[in-house]
Amino acid sequence: MIAHKYDNNLWTKTAPSALGRAQIEGEHSADLIIIGGGFTGCAAALEAAQSGLLVILLEAETIGFGGSGRNVGLVNAGLWTPPDDVENTIGLAAGKKLNKALAAAPDLVFSLIERHQINCDAVRNGTLHCAHSAAGLKNLHTRFTQHQKRNAPVALINQEQTAHRTGTAAFKGALFDPRAGTIQPLSYCQGLAQAAINAGAKLFENSPALAIARNAEQWTVKTQNGQACAPHLIVATNAYSNDQLLGQQSRFTLVHYFQFATEPLTKSERTSILPNLEGCWDTALVMSSFRYDSDGRLLVGSVGSLDHATSPTHEFWAQKKLAAIYPQLARKKLDHAWHGRIAMTKDHLPKVVEFGPNAYSVFGYSGRGIGPGTVFGTSLAKMIANNDTSHLPVEPINAYAENLTKTAGLYYETGSVLTHGLYAAGRTLIGR
Repeated sequence: MIAHKYDNNLWTKTAPSALGRAQIEGEHSADLIIIGGGFTGCAAALEAAQSGLLVILLEAETIGFGGSGRNVGLVNAGLWTPPDDVENTIGLAAGKKLNKALAAAPDLVFSLIERHQINCDAVRNGTLHCAHSAAGLKNLHTRFTQHQKRNAPVALINQEQTAHRTGTAAFKGALFDPRAGTIQPLSYCQGLAQAAINAGAKLFENSPALAIARNAEQWTVKTQNGQACAPHLIVATNAYSNDQLLGQQSRFTLVHYFQFATEPLTKSERTSILPNLEGCWDTALVMSSFRYDSDGRLLVGSVGSLDHATSPTHEFWAQKKLAAIYPQLARKKLDHAWHGRIAMTKDHLPKVVEFGPNAYSVFGYSGRGIGPGTVFGTSLAKMIANNDTSHLPVEPINAYAENLTKTAGLYYETGSVLTHGLYAAGRTLIGR
């Protein structure tokens, strides 16, 4: 069980009122059924409804309940994997297509926010990928060179400039990406959902899919109190999926990411810490992130779960990390804590699986949910509306599976606990 102190999601507290959609009851027909009310599902519902399709979206809990409503809120361009590696992994032509689509992800996200007047505290002042060590700075040089080849408007800034931008001398330099920004992720997800409703989509909450079947060129999704039928189906549950429902197992490794938020900083403190409001993350193997929310709370996060007996180790790390980067905040209270799941594929690339005729499952954003989720959801809807797979950033595959995913998940969690425990004890280690 998660201790109450570790189940206090800031985004839930500061988002507008929940949508309060009813459960699905009785029988319903549509052109497209979407399972999952996160970034992908809501973006797909919006695009499909705007294209004139009758859409039914089924969410097992509430809109944004899963990883979308627990996200850090960094709207990044591209993937965590450097663009050269993407092209080397899936081939030059396919890699270029995926890199191009996701490089434009922030443009899509912020255009949807503007077009639909989504109140999600959007700040497009860029992000800083901060070098925690000399090796980290070398990694940033490599990334910078790769982005330059693709004419991306990124800048590599030195240690002095990084200190000025972040308010700390803890980093050796940083890669600045002006395309990126920050949002309140749950509010954004809810805003996409409301826009989809306004466009005519039917969204149902507290309606978990219990069975999926195909008959007479129709997909039927059954819930406890109702069912929906349609010729097209998108499963957009990502790390919160029920793999047994699709007869699929071990498609990815579950990794957890936690966040702690301070009480609001004073005006004086905010003038010297991230004065330009960039979102930040570092180059450490067990990475950490930090950013502001709209009320001036500083959020610090890293890999790890808050639902086990050693979870306090992550809290001690957060306190120590915050004090190390910003000594003036050493006594700041951490008044919110939460975590979410990440679907991590072996090659860290997203997958689209066509598991039946006109039925698609999309997953594996590997820590980049906002941009890729919006892009993949939108492109899947365009593909269905136009019967044209060229809209997809990647080619669909018939099946996907990985080995030893539970072992890999345990490895990530054990590594994060050990790393954070040693850091909190003042030891030198890879995550520092």
